[in-house]
Amino acid sequence: MNDTGRQRTRPIIVGVEEAPDQDAVIRFAAREADLCNAELRIVHAVPLLAPADPHIRSPEAASQGTAVVEEFKALVRLEFPGVTVTGELPVGHPAAALVDRSSEASLIVLGHRGSGGFPRLPLGSVSWQVATHARCPVIVFRPATPGRQPQNRVVVGVDIRNVCEEALELGCAEADRRGAGLDLVYVDDVRFSPQGPAGVAPPVFGLIPPGPIEQPPEADAVIEAAGRGLDQEISRLRSRFPHVDAEAHVVQGRPADALLEQARDAALLVVGSRGRTGLRRLLLGSVSAEVLHTAQCPVAVVPASAQG
Repeated sequence: MNDTGRQRTRPIIVGVEEAPDQDAVIRFAAREADLCNAELRIVHAVPLLAPADPHIRSPEAASQGTAVVEEFKALVRLEFPGVTVTGELPVGHPAAALVDRSSEASLIVLGHRGSGGFPRLPLGSVSWQVATHARCPVIVFRPATPGRQPQNRVVVGVDIRNVCEEALELGCAEADRRGAGLDLVYVDDVRFSPQGPAGVAPPVFGLIPPGPIEQPPEADAVIEAAGRGLDQEISRLRSRFPHVDAEAHVVQGRPADALLEQARDAALLVVGSRGRTGLRRLLLGSVSAEVLHTAQCPVAVVPASAQG
C-alpha cells in the first residue's frame, strides 16, 4: 500500500438501519475507514414525532436508535480497534440527513436495500436518493452471494469521450489501499446505440434485435483510439500510484451489461455519475443507475465535483 493511503481524510459516513444484514455494511465501512485512516461516523436517522417541528423526535425511536448505533460502535471497536468511531442520530428522513452531511464526508457507505422494509425492491430508495444527490462518492454495498469469491481487483468504467477524473482517482486510490489490481474498462457501444447501423433498431431492456448485426466500418478505429486513450490515462496515473497494476480493456456491447460482466468477480466497481450539469442532482446517468441496481459487487458512484 502506498503511503498516500494513510493520510487522514474527512470522515467516512455509514448510514445504518435496524436490519439483519447491517453488520456486513458496517464491517465494509470500517475497513474503508481503516484503510483511509479516517474517522467512521455511524448515522441512524430518527423519525419525526411532529413533522411541523424538525427538532421533536419520538423518545422510543431515539432510544432504539441509540441502541442500534451503540451496538455497531461496539462491533467496530472490537474488530477494528485502530478506527475512531462516532455515532449520530439526526432527526428526519435518512436520505436527506445523509445528503446534508455529504459535503463534509470523504465517502458515504450504504447497504443495497435501505428501503424501509421493502426487500423486493432491487435497490433501496434511501441508497438511490443518496447516490443521486450526494456531494461525495457513495459506495452501495451488497454482501457477496453464497459461493461468490471476489477477486482483489477494482474495475472503473471509463468514457474516453468525457473522462470522469474523480472516478479514476477514486478507483486508483482504492486499488492502491487494497493492494488490488485495477481494470479500466471502456465499452464501445456503437452497435447498440440509436446511431448504429442503418435499419437496426436499438435494443430494448438489454435485448439485442434479432438477425445479424454488421460491424460498423469505423469500429476498428474506435477500438484502437479507445485503447490508446486508456493507455494514456494509465500512464498519467502511474506517477501518483506507482504500485497499482493497471490494465486497459476495450469491450463491445451495451455499456451496463459489459461493465457488469467485467466486474462480476471484482471487489469494487467504480462509475461516474452524470456530473456534467446541474441535471446530476436530478438523475444518475443511465449506465450508473443500471449497474447500481443490478451489480453483484459493491458499486461506487462518484460525482464529477467530488473532491479528495
